[in-house]
Amino acid sequence: MKPAPFDYCCPDSVEEAVQLLAANMGEAKIMAGGQSLGPMLNFRVVRPGLVVDVSRILELDFVRERKDGGLSVGALTRHRVLETSRLVARCFPIIPDIMQHVAHLAIRNRGTIGGSLSHADPAAELPMLVRLLDAEIVARSTQGERTVSAHDFFVGPLSTVLEDDELVVRIELPGMRHNGWAFEEFARRAGDFALSACGVLLRLEGDCVRDVRVAMMGVGDTPLRRSEAEAALKGEVLSDAVIERAVEAACEGLEPRQDLHASPEYRRHLSAVLVRRCIRRARERALWVNQ
Repeated sequence: MKPAPFDYCCPDSVEEAVQLLAANMGEAKIMAGGQSLGPMLNFRVVRPGLVVDVSRILELDFVRERKDGGLSVGALTRHRVLETSRLVARCFPIIPDIMQHVAHLAIRNRGTIGGSLSHADPAAELPMLVRLLDAEIVARSTQGERTVSAHDFFVGPLSTVLEDDELVVRIELPGMRHNGWAFEEFARRAGDFALSACGVLLRLEGDCVRDVRVAMMGVGDTPLRRSEAEAALKGEVLSDAVIERAVEAACEGLEPRQDLHASPEYRRHLSAVLVRRCIRRARERALWVNQ
């Protein structure tokens, strides 16, 4: 099947792009890498009157270090850049680990961070990553810029708080002092969407957990932060008993959907396995870094 007819514009600046969105409120769709919108157009899941191709807006393609040790990332930064950048690996070594699991190389060469976040697939890695890193998503319209925390950005499957006239322009990743990290996901085939995945960041001082973050995806309508698991770990020595309590806290209350790929019960079991692996792997890395 081919797309329904639509008009096409390829602006050269953010200002031109947001003016097009405002002038075609509710009728326009933004195309960045086109990895998600292209198939949706072909299957006529969406039928926009106008496609605004932002792929030539070079001002949105950047990765810069922040004063606090974090990163500011332009919305048109490709997945492959996040996977291979030395700056990204130095500031957040978990990011290259996660990006290796995003689809296939051809997709990572074309797909953008802003496009993935705006698409908001609950089984995609980028939405979970920004929840894990307490990111802020900056969107612009003709009215100016608006900053939304990753916690508030995702409201459901393929649904965000973005208005029809807003364009994601950058993602702010605050710095975090951490010496342990891990990411685990399970998919039936390499490049498939994950049935479940988990990411963990922690900071050990001696044997004690001083800071920790736990995020999950594929087990809810949006990416999840598991504050109960974080509370079970913070201030504790990571014994096997403490880890098991954190695993139970992370999986308590999960309500994965039934689909063709896995039952809710299987996803909950799988999630427990992945959370346990992540915490142990992050502990191993932190202890090695502290040597």
